[in-house]
Amino acid sequence: MKLQVAKSVVVILGLFSIPLYGQESYSVLIHKAYNVMWKEKDMDGHKKALRMYEDAFELFPDSIDTSELNDASILAAWLNDHDKAFKYLNAFVTMKTAKNGYPSWKYVVGNDSEVDYKNLLDDPRWIMVKNIALKDKALFYDKLRGEEEEFYEMCKIDLERITDPMVLYDNIRNYHPYKLKQKQDYSLTFQINDSARTSFFIHLPQNYNPEKKYPLLFFLHGAVRGNRLADFQLASWVLFDWNRYYTKYAALNDVILVFPRGSKEFNWMIPDDGFFMVPSILHQIKKTINVDDNKVFISGHSNGATGAFSYLMKQPSSFAGCYGFNTYPKVFTGGTFIENIKNRSFINFSTDKDYYYPPYANDQFTQLMKSMNLDYKEYRYDGFPHWFPQFDDSEPAYRILFSDLVKRERNPFPKEISWEFDDDCYGTIDWLSNIKLDTLVERKSWHKELNFKIDKWLKYDKNDSIIVYNVDRKAFDFPRKSGKIKAEYGNNVFRIETSCITSFSVNISPEMVDMKKKVQIYVNGKLRFSKQVGYDRDFMLCSFKANRDRSQVWVNQIDVFINRH
Repeated sequence: MKLQVAKSVVVILGLFSIPLYGQESYSVLIHKAYNVMWKEKDMDGHKKALRMYEDAFELFPDSIDTSELNDASILAAWLNDHDKAFKYLNAFVTMKTAKNGYPSWKYVVGNDSEVDYKNLLDDPRWIMVKNIALKDKALFYDKLRGEEEEFYEMCKIDLERITDPMVLYDNIRNYHPYKLKQKQDYSLTFQINDSARTSFFIHLPQNYNPEKKYPLLFFLHGAVRGNRLADFQLASWVLFDWNRYYTKYAALNDVILVFPRGSKEFNWMIPDDGFFMVPSILHQIKKTINVDDNKVFISGHSNGATGAFSYLMKQPSSFAGCYGFNTYPKVFTGGTFIENIKNRSFINFSTDKDYYYPPYANDQFTQLMKSMNLDYKEYRYDGFPHWFPQFDDSEPAYRILFSDLVKRERNPFPKEISWEFDDDCYGTIDWLSNIKLDTLVERKSWHKELNFKIDKWLKYDKNDSIIVYNVDRKAFDFPRKSGKIKAEYGNNVFRIETSCITSFSVNISPEMVDMKKKVQIYVNGKLRFSKQVGYDRDFMLCSFKANRDRSQVWVNQIDVFINRH
């Protein structure tokens, strides 16, 4: 009877083109039911919430999705109404996938399913539903594996058979094993260690052509402490909502998008255990996708923006530039050596109501960047909180980002390098590699600590209003002693200054030196090397396998050891 009345009302109001019910109204009803389900946690609340779901189902049968059926089945299970619980369970298992692509089996055999349905576990019907879900799960992962195999298909090129090192160099520079891909979107496995794995999602340009080199942009998600590793991702999770403008402008500019998935234990901010993930994912992608090595970028929001900044500080060689929305510009696993920005660039999009990193600190940071003439820009958007990308008003920031991305290229052989670090894991920057610390010697006079004081921060009070409070903290921490190296080259001569460094290697490219002449290396004013350098075939093969970089190709390496006296 209720459904008949509702239909009559729709017809009458339809004469005036004012629909009473629609998708939005269904969403409102479901939202209210969901709130009751999780706020009124007693039998009466559960009964009330189930009635609200069932009313919405009756009024809008064409709008029902698996997630709402799942909620209704859980409520019925909590109420020990087995018949209703299995009615809704069977309905959403039959649907296979939700409207957002989420697989229905996940609701039945997911992490929390046997907790949600504990009252049903002894019912014979539970085994039947679970078996259907397990079969669907197996089919789902079979499909993912097939797509992953197709993604990694490439033409076989055997570089090992090439004996002439100069011919090998040319073949590496022109390496092209790439094939056309059958899909635009892939969810791909990433093995972290023997016991942990996650996934990354890659979104190719619509008409991806393997004959063309493409820019690539990583997006690092925030809230790393609240995320879990996921062995697959869906387009609906990463390409829309907060990331909709990445998707829009990547499509307009033929940019590949990559979305890694991190967790509290493995991420790009803290601890360091997952910091290898992004460079390793890039290495996997370069095996099978025609990436422009000089146009790889990294961006993120919140903890993800801090991650992008951390790659700039610690491991920037693969990247042309970095971006961050609501960035906390600090390395949380060691020292923050901001002069390292000299080697690349950073654009920060900040807001004036951000509790994560306040405008006062951003102002001081930007002023310091300008005083050092570093390639750093900040764009401030007033009136917005930390979750700025959620708002449509954030779109101009993405236009700025992609405008910069289109024009910017990495210089793979910079004439000058300045690099500071406090962990030997991060002793590589472009043509300087394997730099090792010597923390027992005194630092040079030009090796100075750069920092500033922050005295104001923002937070939300009990009324959810933003307030300013006083703090007394330094912008950066320096828990370990660092080493620093400054280097330049020209006309086959390298001049290098070191502080608290015991050894390093100089990588050689024909793009940098005349291979027919001697290479000279001066360290702290003294000539330490003066010889002609040839092409080392084994080193070239090993180096290319390690980085898959066709632009920054090294043909030899000169090791330099520094005496303390």
